[in-house]
Amino acid sequence: MKQQLNIDTWNRKAHYELFSQFEEPFHSVCVNIDCTAAYRFAKSNSLSFYLYYLYQSLAAVQQIEPFKYRIENGNVYIYETINASTTVGRADGTFGFGYFDFHPTLQAFMDEAQKQTELVQSSTGLVLSDRTDFVRFSALPWINFTSLSHARMYAARSSEPMISFGKMTEQNGLKLMPLSIHVHHGLVDGLHVGQYIDCFQQLMNQQA
Repeated sequence: MKQQLNIDTWNRKAHYELFSQFEEPFHSVCVNIDCTAAYRFAKSNSLSFYLYYLYQSLAAVQQIEPFKYRIENGNVYIYETINASTTVGRADGTFGFGYFDFHPTLQAFMDEAQKQTELVQSSTGLVLSDRTDFVRFSALPWINFTSLSHARMYAARSSEPMISFGKMTEQNGLKLMPLSIHVHHGLVDGLHVGQYIDCFQQLMNQQA
């Protein structure tokens, strides 16, 4: 479900019109997320840590409205629910794209995501989608990055946020993981990115 936003009465009209003219309208930040409590919870409950933090990341998206805005055919829409498009690694070193729907409960999400993961791992090639109701997720668990860029097809004029996770390391007893966030500046400002990071961290600190 989605609802068209009235750009003429939107308080971000000027911002949207300005940044939508840019060849590169995306801006990005990289931060470290404290995964100490989340990692302990996932392991003590025999959960995939990756799927657990992916769920919490997606749960945070649902709470920050600008992350749910999408540009389609020159119009801006607000989606009721945002899902995940994520890379899934295969045994042969390639990857495919998995599409995981968001569910309000962790167990429902984990069950569906595990099925989709196995489906991608048993397939070949890439499965592309023209949907926009998702965040483009990726994981680089081999790299403790401090910056990150993405391959982009500028002519496509996409507006979906891109969120990437890196290698978890331990520092002073804390488990830290780099997080990269790329967002369209016509839709999302630094204020909203900060709100998202704070929300994600709070969810990662929970024990359930």
